[in-house]
Amino acid sequence: MREVVEWLIEALERDRGAILCQVLETKGSTPQKAGAMMAVDGQAAQAGTLGGGCVENEVKTRAMRSAHEGQAALHSFVLDHDYAWADGLICGGKMTILTQSLTRKRALAYFRSLLDSIEAAQGFTEAVVADPAKAGLPIGDRFLLDASGQVTARMSDAPGIGITIPNPLERPKPTVKDGFALLPSWPRIRLVIVGAGHVGQAVAGLAGQADFDVCVVDDRRQYANPERFPTAREIVVGPIAETLRELAITPQTYALIVTRGHGHDQEALEQLAPTGAEYVGLIGSKRKIRLIFESLLEQGMARSALDRVSAPVGLEIGSQTVPEIAISIVAELIARRNLGGRTAVDRPITLDRRAPRVVVE
Repeated sequence: MREVVEWLIEALERDRGAILCQVLETKGSTPQKAGAMMAVDGQAAQAGTLGGGCVENEVKTRAMRSAHEGQAALHSFVLDHDYAWADGLICGGKMTILTQSLTRKRALAYFRSLLDSIEAAQGFTEAVVADPAKAGLPIGDRFLLDASGQVTARMSDAPGIGITIPNPLERPKPTVKDGFALLPSWPRIRLVIVGAGHVGQAVAGLAGQADFDVCVVDDRRQYANPERFPTAREIVVGPIAETLRELAITPQTYALIVTRGHGHDQEALEQLAPTGAEYVGLIGSKRKIRLIFESLLEQGMARSALDRVSAPVGLEIGSQTVPEIAISIVAELIARRNLGGRTAVDRPITLDRRAPRVVVE
């Protein structure tokens, strides 16, 4: 979303004219879900995607036509007819897509506010008029609401909207209500990767593509640097325990421990396990994890702090190589973020007092 919004802002600032195409509602299996954006200009330059193929091409054609007419319009596509057959998308889904021509005067301030909300990463909802009769407003009118439901920006002159939105902190799905398409954006997850070795580097690349804000922590500047982590939002170099003690940890933080050795793993887990991080994962063999857990328990760490640690980290896909390990880890991170709570991918580890061993539940 960020890239499309930045593209729109630049186009509007230059008075180039822009057409926004956005999925407002989906049913069944579709190549993109509600909220997906694509933008085009008068020369058919494009940012973003609605899933590609015939549907995207048809939307672009219709958007260019409606832009010349100065209209916003809704378009419905059923993916079990001509569009689906041409692209192999015989999946029975339905997409409702809005196309609207944007002008600098009405849209620029709104999309600047939207970009600010994206960068703030605290969660927000866009309310877009999808049914003018029910909403009492023109199709395509937009309202930006913060996590508390307060309107922070609008693209119309309407004073406000009398609608209750789901709390983005609870990770709601897009929905249509009272004539509005409600498109929530969840708070972004900050992924703290402790360890800048090969696994940490591979995870950071994939996690950045999966829309995590990556922070890398290591005590070696020759490893923890922008050349090796070009997509990281933050790189912190310093003694691991000291650095983690000073790092801000919130419920929107995931922490992944993939350092170069047993000792560093333990000092990182000692700092992170008792924090308010939503997720703490530790890589390693079951034997290594057992030894680290036993050592921390002997030092007085609460068993409850260790019970919530995901270890060994990563989905079981038979990983052998570094890229495969990274894929299994990022898949687990995505599952935790998107599904919420404890899921089948979690494998809490406890220690049997009678015979110290790892028990994977």
